Amino acid sequence: MGGGGTKTHESFTVTPSLTVATPLPPAAEPAEPAGPLDPPGPPAPGDPPAPVGGTDAPQTPIPAVLPVGEPCGAPILCGGADLVDANATLVAYGDPAGGPPREVLIANVAEASEAKLLEALALSDEKLIPVEVTEDLTGRLPLDHKHQLYERLATIAKSVNHHLKAGDGMPAHTVTNHAALTAQLDQLAGEVTTEADQTMVAYYQARVKALGERLDPSFSVAYGAGGKIPHIGPYETSGPQLVTKWVPAPAEETPAGLLAAQVRDASRIDPTIAPDGIAAWNGAARSKAAGKEYVVDLGGGYTAVYRPYGANDPATCDYTLRGALEISGPPGAGQGPELVNRLGQLNLVNRPMSAAEGEWTYLQRNIGAQRLESQPAVKTAQAQADGLEDAVEHLLLAERAHQAVGMNEPELHRFARQLRLDAEAQALPDKVRLLRDAVATATGHPTGAALAASPGYDPIPRTRAGWLTWGRFDVDADRAKVRQAFGTRGLFHSVTGGNLVEVLRTGVLASTERRHLMGITPGKGMSEGADKKSGGAASVFLRVGTKPASGPRLFWADPTVLLSRADLYAYPGDHFGAVNPKSHLPLSGQTRDPMKVAGFSGGGNEVMIRNGLDLLGAEAPTLIRCNSATQRSEVLALLASKGITQLGGRPVTDVVQ
Repeated sequence: MGGGGTKTHESFTVTPSLTVATPLPPAAEPAEPAGPLDPPGPPAPGDPPAPVGGTDAPQTPIPAVLPVGEPCGAPILCGGADLVDANATLVAYGDPAGGPPREVLIANVAEASEAKLLEALALSDEKLIPVEVTEDLTGRLPLDHKHQLYERLATIAKSVNHHLKAGDGMPAHTVTNHAALTAQLDQLAGEVTTEADQTMVAYYQARVKALGERLDPSFSVAYGAGGKIPHIGPYETSGPQLVTKWVPAPAEETPAGLLAAQVRDASRIDPTIAPDGIAAWNGAARSKAAGKEYVVDLGGGYTAVYRPYGANDPATCDYTLRGALEISGPPGAGQGPELVNRLGQLNLVNRPMSAAEGEWTYLQRNIGAQRLESQPAVKTAQAQADGLEDAVEHLLLAERAHQAVGMNEPELHRFARQLRLDAEAQALPDKVRLLRDAVATATGHPTGAALAASPGYDPIPRTRAGWLTWGRFDVDADRAKVRQAFGTRGLFHSVTGGNLVEVLRTGVLASTERRHLMGITPGKGMSEGADKKSGGAASVFLRVGTKPASGPRLFWADPTVLLSRADLYAYPGDHFGAVNPKSHLPLSGQTRDPMKVAGFSGGGNEVMIRNGLDLLGAEAPTLIRCNSATQRSEVLALLASKGITQLGGRPVTDVVQ
C-alpha cells in the first residue's frame, strides 16, 4: 500500500506470464518512474533492498549525525503509509560505560501494513507455539477450543452410553478415539504451565479415565444399574486467567530471502537519563511489558523488535505497544540513514517522505480529525485512489513482465514488491488531486485548488521536539472562532509532585510511552499502568479550565496553539484517554471537534495530544504557575542556563509565576 491507502494488504506474488488488459490512463501525467528494477537476484545476506519511491525533495532529510544523548531524538517522516502518521524518531543514546553511542529507530507500524511485515519473517504457517497471556475469560479456555477437547470427549461419552444401553459392546472407533484423546491430554499435561490450563486438563483427564473404565472388556455394570456416564459439561471459568494462546512459531529453517525471528515476552528499551538531561542505554537493558514481540535478526549487527497486532490481544496487552517497532544497530555513530534503509528488509517503505506524500498524509489526517470518512465524496475518492494505484501496477507489470522470466521465488517476491512500490510512486500525484478535490467538496470549498489556496491549508509538517505533527486546516482557517468559544478559559496540565523543573529540563511534556524511551523513571504520571491498557499512554493529558491560581500547572490561554493539531481527541469526562475498543472504559463521548471541546464543563474532562508538547518552542505555555517562590527561582535559573529568555514571544519572567 502507498501514500496512506486503506486497502486490504495483498501478498507480494506475481505471475510473469499473466496477460493484463490495458486500463484507462490516469487523468494527469504520472510522475516519472522511481527507477529501473535492480538486476535480477536476491540481495546478499544482510543487504536491504534499495529505497524506492518518489523523486521530489524529502520533507525531512535523514540526518547523517544524531545528537548523542538527546532524549527526544530527531524526528523524520518516512514515505508511504506503513508507519502511523508517517512518523519515526532516530535516537542516539549515550553509552553508560563511555563507549560509542547506541542508535535506534523508533516507530509504530500501521495495522494495515503488518501483513507484509510478517511476510518478511521466517514464521511457520503450520507450527504454532504456546504463549502465556492473562485474559478476562468467561467460558472455555483457548486451549480447549484449539484441540476441541470437550467436543471429542462428549462424542466418546455419547457412544459409550449408547452402546452400554444397547448392550452390544464398544465399537473399535470409540476405543480408538478414546486412546487418541487420552494421549493428547497426557501430552498437554506435560506441556502446559498455567494454573488454568493445568486445572482444565486434569478435569478432562478424570472424565476420560471414567470413560476408560467403561471401555474395559471386563466392565460389567449395566447401563441402568450405574454404568451410565452422567452428563459431562465443558470445563469453564470466569474472571482473569493466565492461559495459553498460540502464535506462529519461528520456522525451523530460514528460507532464502526471509529473516530469522524469535518470539519472546514484550519489553521496552530501558534507558536512563542523567540530571543534565543526557539519555543513555547500553543496548541490552529492557523493562517488562504485557504482551509478545518478535525479535528479528537483520544481519550486520542490526536487530528489529516488533510487537504484532495479531499476537497481542487488546483485552490483555499494553495497547500502546501494539505495532511498536524498534530497529537498532551495532555501537557507533552516523547510522541514521542505514536504520531507515533497514525498514526495507521488513517490506516497509525505507526512504524519507516526499512533498507529494506529505500532502496525501496531511489530507488523510484531516479526514480523520474532522470526521470526514463517511462523506460520499471522500469514500468515492479513496476507492478511486486505490483503483488508480492498481491500474498503474498493471501497466508496469505489462511493461516489465519480461524481466521476471527465469526468476526464482525470492526474486519474484522482490520483483512484485518493487513493482507495487513503483506503482505507488507513479500514482501518487493523481491520488493527491482526487483526494484534495473530495475533501474540498466535503468541507464546502468549490474545488481542490480553492481548498489548497484557502487560509489555514498548510501540508507542511510541524517539528515538535522528537516528533512531527500535522495541522488542521479547519482550525487554522479561523482560530479566532475557537478562541471566542473558549472565552476566558484555556487548556491546562497539572504537573504531579515536584516534577516541574524536571519536565522543563527535558523541554517537553511527554506521554508515558515517550517518557519510557527518554529514560524517565516510571511513576512520574498518574495511572500509568491503566493508561497503557486504555491506549492513553501514547498521549499527554490536558483539561479545559480557567487560569490557575496555584501550581504547579501549565496553562495555555490560547487553546488553538494545541487544538490545531490533527492528533487531538477528547472526552467530557475521565476515560483514561481510552482508544482501546476492548478497554473497560467506554469510547462513547469521544470527540475531535475543538468547538465541542470548548463546551466541556466537568472537572474530569480530558484533551489528548499524541506523543507530547514542545514546551520551550512553538507550543510553549502562556503561564507556568509554580507552587512556591523557591520553585519559581529554580525554573528561572534552569531557563537561564539553557539561554532561554522568551517563551511564546514573552519574557520568561512574565510566563513563570
